Amino acid sequence: MLTFNQLYETYAEDVFRFAYWLSGNRHWADDITSETFIRAWTHFRPIRTETLKAYLFTIARNYFLGQMRKENRIVDLDEGLPDPGLVPDIKVEILDEIHKARKYLQTLPECDRTAFILRVQHDIPYTEIARVLKISESTARVKVHRTRKKITVNRIDSED
Repeated sequence: MLTFNQLYETYAEDVFRFAYWLSGNRHWADDITSETFIRAWTHFRPIRTETLKAYLFTIARNYFLGQMRKENRIVDLDEGLPDPGLVPDIKVEILDEIHKARKYLQTLPECDRTAFILRVQHDIPYTEIARVLKISESTARVKVHRTRKKITVNRIDSED
């Protein structure tokens, strides 16, 4: 049997990262992460996904969507995390690219953004993405592909 500490230590970082990319705000990501583990532990239901990780992402996404519906708010994005190992010029360029990507992701529909984050950031299989979003696997593939294409086009357009 998995203890709460084991559950949290194993998945908290991934859930936080997912919540951060989804919400675009560090403080809100903390809240989503906390609420995800509280709900997973206190309201445990049979898992309809293949992995516990996907189950936690589903809880996090549902909580995020519920808060968006309740508060109907749009949040500004925090600056990226600094990486002390990089040369300052390169660091600035990378952080600028990350900031632009996060900002652009926030303009996309939530379902597209979630599919993309789950696939690219967390390497979740398309079958799991489809279950989390309640869409077909082919639709999940299309959403990720189109989002990648939009980000690439947006990046090229912003360089001109």
